[in-house]
This record gives sequence, C-alpha cells and structure tokens, in this order.
Amino acid sequence: MQIKFQRAQHSDLPFIVKVYNKTVASRMVTADLEPVTVAQREPWFAAHQQRRRPLWLITADGQPAGWLSLSDYYGRAAYHNTVEISLYIDEQFRGQHIGQQSLAFVEQQAPTLGIKTVLSFIFGHNQPSLHLFTKQGYRQWGKLPQVAELDGEFRDLVILGKQIN
Repeated sequence: MQIKFQRAQHSDLPFIVKVYNKTVASRMVTADLEPVTVAQREPWFAAHQQRRRPLWLITADGQPAGWLSLSDYYGRAAYHNTVEISLYIDEQFRGQHIGQQSLAFVEQQAPTLGIKTVLSFIFGHNQPSLHLFTKQGYRQWGKLPQVAELDGEFRDLVILGKQIN
C-alpha cells in the first residue's frame, strides 16, 4: 500500500469532517459530544493553511484514508516550537500501519517547520492511540485525571510528548 501525504485542499474538508465525525459517537477520540459541520470547521481549516501549522490529507493507493494536523500549543509565543498533533484514520484503513507512517512523516517534516516538541492529548481509555504513540517513542508527560465527562463518565486525559532532534 502506497501512503502519501499532501496539503489538504478546501475540497478535502468534507472528507476530513466526515472522518472526524465518525469518531464522535465512540467517546474515545474527541471531546466533542455532537458531530460538527463543514461550516463550523472552516476557521480551523483556514488556520491550518499557514506553512508552520499544516493539515495533510493522507491517501492510501490514491484513496483518501485520513488526515493529520499540527496545531499551536497554548497560543503563547514561547511555545512556538511546540505543536499538538491530531491524527484521524478512516475506519476502513485502520490497522494498516498508516498511523505509524504518519507519525514518522511528522518527524521528517518537523525540522523544516521549526518544530522541536510534539504533544498528543489522548483519553486514558483510548488504548489503541496510546499504544500507537508509545510504540513510536512518545512518553507520558502528564495526566489530567477525570477532566472530561463523556455520557456521565469522567475520563482521564493523558498527555504524551516527544522531543524531535
């Protein structure tokens, strides 16, 4: 399977939103409790059109398979070398090592984007994502106990990080 990463185009936004929305009901991936609309994601998409904080469409053998983004962490100038990563793989493409290739791709891109630190915020009960990131060398740097309420259950948020050399 040939995996490619290309800067997302506006025409990719409906697919990006669709993949995101498929994760909402699972209560494992996102803290959104309701699906979002393409219109609601327009400002987010626009913020990722700058060079330093990209949004990539992931394709597998030419088919859209997911998306990957890097976002500012905390919005203060001193954190300009630190990003938060978001990775969403469409259900039919999971388990095919696309996540591993995506994290490796980010590490390759980091120097040209001025990135030294990558953070990932993952629910403590999202074992597949925690496994993926730790397998790729991310380490737990923090844990916020029971900060998210999902359908009446309080869930932990685990902060994973990796320094990029």
